[in-house]
Amino acid sequence: MKSKAYIGVSLVVLVFGIIFIPKIIDRIKNGTVVQGDRIDAVSNHKNKNVETGLVNIGPAPKFELTNQNGKTISNKTYEGKVYVVEFFFTTCPTICPIMNKNMITIQNEFFGNPNFGIASVSINPENDTAEVLKKHAEDLGVKSTNWHFLTGDKKYIFEIANKGFNLYAGENKNVNGGFEHSGLFALIDKEGNIRCRKDQFGNPILYYDGLEPKGVKAIMDDIKKLLNE
Repeated sequence: MKSKAYIGVSLVVLVFGIIFIPKIIDRIKNGTVVQGDRIDAVSNHKNKNVETGLVNIGPAPKFELTNQNGKTISNKTYEGKVYVVEFFFTTCPTICPIMNKNMITIQNEFFGNPNFGIASVSINPENDTAEVLKKHAEDLGVKSTNWHFLTGDKKYIFEIANKGFNLYAGENKNVNGGFEHSGLFALIDKEGNIRCRKDQFGNPILYYDGLEPKGVKAIMDDIKKLLNE
């Protein structure tokens, strides 16, 4: 009986060797010895796009302007990047300094990430030449090479703001500074689409408050989500 048992065990070992040892050798050669089917499934799952829950408003407008270094910058410059858009002007005596300061906070949060950028578009391009914008950027403490301060034709810029992004910008000599504009930030994903979160009632907020800490925190949280997509 014992000899039969030994024979049975020997057959099991032999079968195991014939079936599984070649597979183990192949895994060692391929460097995947620790990856079974379940581990492979988990690894593959991590490579899939992350569901952010952010609303896709639609494509951001195309544009082509000049930055603070005199270089032509367009929407194609930001392809493959998550970026934030603001409309401002350097001589603004009211909300622009707050917006710029909050944008510095955003810059610092993502500094060094090549997949993040900022576009600050002047609505007073007659004054805000490339030279003026460069000094403004230096005074603010801008460090990111992906933060472009943009200037160009005033009518063209107003069309981008009002018709492209639906962020109000206009000239009004009766207001302090001579221009009116929104204090909102637009968030654009890697595919060039305007994205946003929903409010407490389930409605898209469309844009982020660039003046309040709550809005700045919200957009930074959502930038992180889009960078992981």
